[in-house]
Amino acid sequence: MSNDRNDSRDGGDVREPEDGPVGDPDSNGAGGDPAGGRSVGASNEPSDQDADIDDLGSDVEIDAEIDEEIAEDHLLGGLKIDSTDDIEVPDRLVDQVIGQEHARDVVMKAAKQRRHVMMIGSPGTGKSMLAKAMSELLPKEELQDVLVYHNPDDGNNPKVRTVPAGKGEQIVEAHKEEARKRNQMRSFLMWIIIAVVLGYSLLVVSNVLLGILAAGIIYLAFRYGSRGSDSMIPNLLVNNADEKSAPFEDATGAHAGALLGDVRHDPFQSGGMETPSHDRVEAGAIHKANKGVLFVDEINTLDIRSQQKLMTAIQEGEFSITGQSERSSGAMVQTEPVPTDFIMIAAGNLDAMENMHPALRSRIKGYGYEVYMDDTIDDTPEMRRKYARFVAQEVAKDGRLPPFDDEAIEEVILEARRRAGRKGHLTLELRNLGGLVRVSGDIARGEDADRVTRDHVLQAKGRSRSIEQQLADDYIERRKDYELQVAEGYQVGRVNGLAVMGQDSGIMLPVMAEVTPSQGPGQVIATGQLQEMAEEAVQNVSAIIKKFSDEDITEKDIHIQFVQTGQQGVDGDSASITVATAVISALENVGVDQNLAMTGSLSVRGDVLPVGGVTHKIEAAAKSGCDRVIIPKANEQDVMIEDEYKEMVEIIPVEHISEVLDIALEGEPEKDSLVDRLKSITGSALEKTGEGAGAGRGPTSPSPQ
Repeated sequence: MSNDRNDSRDGGDVREPEDGPVGDPDSNGAGGDPAGGRSVGASNEPSDQDADIDDLGSDVEIDAEIDEEIAEDHLLGGLKIDSTDDIEVPDRLVDQVIGQEHARDVVMKAAKQRRHVMMIGSPGTGKSMLAKAMSELLPKEELQDVLVYHNPDDGNNPKVRTVPAGKGEQIVEAHKEEARKRNQMRSFLMWIIIAVVLGYSLLVVSNVLLGILAAGIIYLAFRYGSRGSDSMIPNLLVNNADEKSAPFEDATGAHAGALLGDVRHDPFQSGGMETPSHDRVEAGAIHKANKGVLFVDEINTLDIRSQQKLMTAIQEGEFSITGQSERSSGAMVQTEPVPTDFIMIAAGNLDAMENMHPALRSRIKGYGYEVYMDDTIDDTPEMRRKYARFVAQEVAKDGRLPPFDDEAIEEVILEARRRAGRKGHLTLELRNLGGLVRVSGDIARGEDADRVTRDHVLQAKGRSRSIEQQLADDYIERRKDYELQVAEGYQVGRVNGLAVMGQDSGIMLPVMAEVTPSQGPGQVIATGQLQEMAEEAVQNVSAIIKKFSDEDITEKDIHIQFVQTGQQGVDGDSASITVATAVISALENVGVDQNLAMTGSLSVRGDVLPVGGVTHKIEAAAKSGCDRVIIPKANEQDVMIEDEYKEMVEIIPVEHISEVLDIALEGEPEKDSLVDRLKSITGSALEKTGEGAGAGRGPTSPSPQ
């Protein structure tokens, strides 16, 4: 843009177009564009809303009576309510944000200082909600309208002008009104001339055909000439007149034209039939987000060229619009730079950083913040009260659900604890938890209930099972039908392992081991589509076996089979103690209790290490008919199984592989010698007294939390 055009935006209310040359954006006429032309790089001066920013999200108190004496142990954090109707839902989205304390602080700072933010974390943890919340924190008074004018010097280089929000419509209307007046005058003059020509041809020349022909030529000439005046009407590219807050543009998965703007193709490119180039210009998300927030989720899915151009828009604060297709007539058009002074919120999972353009990430990091979204938050009375408000927010947001009574809210909070997978924490994957709220409400509504009760929530937990959980339950039932599940007696080399499908679906997968003579150097052979982590776990187990065995296994092959793992295979090391127990059982020809299931990682020293998904694995063992489950001692505090499974299964926490063998293997003398030998070799087990050894056979099950 030329400097003289920037200098011409210094003032004035909206004027009539006749005050200056029509269609010339370089003058103070042209609709009299008001003050406040484009300013790349917004001011960092604090706005009047800064005082409200400090009240974002979790800092907003619940407007309900609280009993502080019972708050610590009360599931609702001491809230004295009968239903969600007693909880007031904040009007502003920024006040509805729950948890994510670190991300919340970053958003507040970024909104004040206009910084870019990259949010990385699990789906459903509130990335898009925080981005929308930021748009509410930005000052509305800085919003601008963007106008595109015809350039009489070069039709393929339309001129761009910015005015304060709301003025663009007035300018366009003023130009349209002026064009209507001109067209009326031209039409009036045209009909007078046509009447004179027809009258002359009839009265003087006496040739009607010649008069009609002349009138037609005059009509076409006037119509053709009027197209030039219509092209003087500017194109309102970005209109923020009705915006109540700063713009929020979700450009997730947008193609190049939708993100960067485009120029429509014109099939009539000459002969007076063409559409003026400035009328074919379309704004992209980066232009609509000017003075607001541009949100791009799964940033790595953007085309690499789009990422490069997005990087330029961030760096320069302006970006010209051109046709995105090289075969389109729009490719010949390129506007003057259009303002792109937005705050960018880039989001994605951990893999998003792998395919993200490094220079784009550098721009975001250099001019903003990177933040990792938490999966869980501390289970405090204050947060439990916020989760009660979350249920009320979901009910209000849906608009069709009955209110939840206090027991139903408590059951949702219990589920939040369970899904966290950690003692003393609540899950922050609130989108999935919101799905449970909606399914519960749908069930209650289907029964014409006035309120959602605890029973409705319990039904919803069964109906809203994930695909993985449905598959896992189907596998368990099929194995029962075909007697593939062994849940009694002892078998050599066969151990009931436990695994997780997806994030919340437990399943029991047997592991079998067999020792055979080798045709060459002995090796460990594992089947079941093992992924990298599982392969490494097998290697760790083989190190213990080599050190443990008195026999020369260099001339033997150890075969390990993960039974019925399916196409997904095995990924992770949580079957390490299962593999070790199966191999030791096969080497020593000692049976393994088939009424027992186990999960746990294993160090090369024999220590049992914690694993994930322990709650879901225990429930899978209970569904499969096992009476006892071995878990790592470190996972003891993470057990939060459903009430229906508490009486079905005994949970045995262990710290060392010797404890696993003591519990799982058959026979006392042989087993004791094996355990003692393993203790002496690894040197990591806790020395057991006579009383402790007796307890190792069946330790007291911890109370599930």
